[in-house]
Amino acid sequence: MRKRAIILSTAITFGFIAVVFRLVDIMLFNHEWFSAKAKFQQVRKEIIPVKRGIIFDRRGRELAINLDTESIYADPSEITSPDKVASALSERINQKPEIILAKLNTDRRFNWIKRKVGIEYAQGIKDLKLRGIGFAPEVKRYYPKGSLASHVIGFVNVDNSGLEGVERRYDRYLAPRSEKAYVFRDAKGNVLSDGQGFSLSREIKGNNLVLTIDEGLQYILEKNLDAAYLHWKAASATAIMMDPYTGEILAMANRPTFDINDPSDAAPNQRRNRAITDCYEPGSTFKIIAGTAALEEGIVNPDTKFDCSAGYIEVGGKRIKDDHRHGVLSFKEVIQKSSNVGTIKIGFSLGRERLYEYIKRFGFGEKTGIDLVGEVSGWVHSPSKWSGTSIGAISIGQEIAVTPLQVLRAYAAIANGGFLVRPYVVSEVKSPDGNTVYKINPEAKRILSEKTVNVFREILKTVTEEGGTAPEAAVDGNQVAGKTGTAQLIDPKTRRYSKEKFVSSFVGFVPADKPKIAMIVVIHEPKGQIYGGVVAGPVFRKIASESLSYLSVPRDDSGEKGLLMVSKK
Repeated sequence: MRKRAIILSTAITFGFIAVVFRLVDIMLFNHEWFSAKAKFQQVRKEIIPVKRGIIFDRRGRELAINLDTESIYADPSEITSPDKVASALSERINQKPEIILAKLNTDRRFNWIKRKVGIEYAQGIKDLKLRGIGFAPEVKRYYPKGSLASHVIGFVNVDNSGLEGVERRYDRYLAPRSEKAYVFRDAKGNVLSDGQGFSLSREIKGNNLVLTIDEGLQYILEKNLDAAYLHWKAASATAIMMDPYTGEILAMANRPTFDINDPSDAAPNQRRNRAITDCYEPGSTFKIIAGTAALEEGIVNPDTKFDCSAGYIEVGGKRIKDDHRHGVLSFKEVIQKSSNVGTIKIGFSLGRERLYEYIKRFGFGEKTGIDLVGEVSGWVHSPSKWSGTSIGAISIGQEIAVTPLQVLRAYAAIANGGFLVRPYVVSEVKSPDGNTVYKINPEAKRILSEKTVNVFREILKTVTEEGGTAPEAAVDGNQVAGKTGTAQLIDPKTRRYSKEKFVSSFVGFVPADKPKIAMIVVIHEPKGQIYGGVVAGPVFRKIASESLSYLSVPRDDSGEKGLLMVSKK
């Protein structure tokens, strides 16, 4: 019995000595190694989530918001049976087990399994209580209006970085840099403390954007553009509405379009903002340049006569015709009836240098400076590179490449009294607490005299009247000033103007004397009709009529008819 006690005491003594030596080894000789290992197991690097700022329309309606989600990740070092975990996850997240297994059989301590799933969905995975599978709170961008204003708003990638539209252009305002913090977790992964009061509920908020876009006007514009795009079986279509005095874009749309909540399903041609990225020959809408230049230079007045009776004119050995044969026309009628012959004669009277000067004065060949990514400048050659036919072709909108926005800005200069404005889509950036971080200051430069503008505005009014090229663009109760465009497209095979493919457009402003909106409608390759007044004019009329009603703009004839306007509150 005593012998057994001695053996037991000896064993305990040696065990105690072993523990002491082990503690000495851990605490003194290998303290740093064990400390580092403990820290490796207990400390986790957490990313503090960033919530992108909200995007509002001009009236405070939400166009882009955030949804709280959770992302599922794996720490392979903590997983003892990767096959079982992969099989269990596969059933829940609808992913092949081998794909998940590849993420688990790695030396990395962190691998995403599935990003940004719903809270309830994530809870179902949590209920499995799989060791080594963790969850991180994340924010998902959501666009409550679907495809509305898709080419203006743009979209983000899975990491919430802006890829297109204002989401990209204003990314640094919408999403500040994320921050990282180190937290202590117990064996079950629960947060203990970071010593600094860290909380996983903490988040970083981005600044909010206030757009110039009006959701109501955007809807009106898109609804009618959709109808025209389908009716004419067009290759594409674009419409832009702008405040001619400030340059604020009130609505902008392209067809085809896409759902910004699911941009990966859209083809590149659906995501392209054709209003600023696609160039075309503007055709007769470009006659504004020769017309206003001749007035400004004192070469013509509204009654100056031009003999267009031949129905064609020779330019550099090439015969350019009118669509319809005219007799002797006044300058006013040349614009009203869109005579190529008369406009080319006006171009001749200006000469190359002066015509080119006014083209540049209107901003063609340069970017408008709109705050969206992807804008192109178009092109116009300098007079030294013009051919014998160039002065005639350019006068009527050929041999030049423009964007729809450039053309609209040119007509806005007639609407606003002679100033070239810079278009923009974001009016203000506000901090999360409502303070103004950045505010757009409208820019405008005088390019024409008020006298020239007033005369040319009166002429543009006649375009939508009887005898003009676009009576179908006329708005009941409000006078419209504008111009049609019917331009042939270049056939890429023959490199000549196609006899089948055209661009039909109408650009103008309403009410003509005190414009509330300036707008352009461009329909590419319509089937069945080609003339701008027939194809694009009615689209302009429908959008303008509904928009003026939405904005509670009085009819021009309300006084004459004794009509009473009741404002909506």
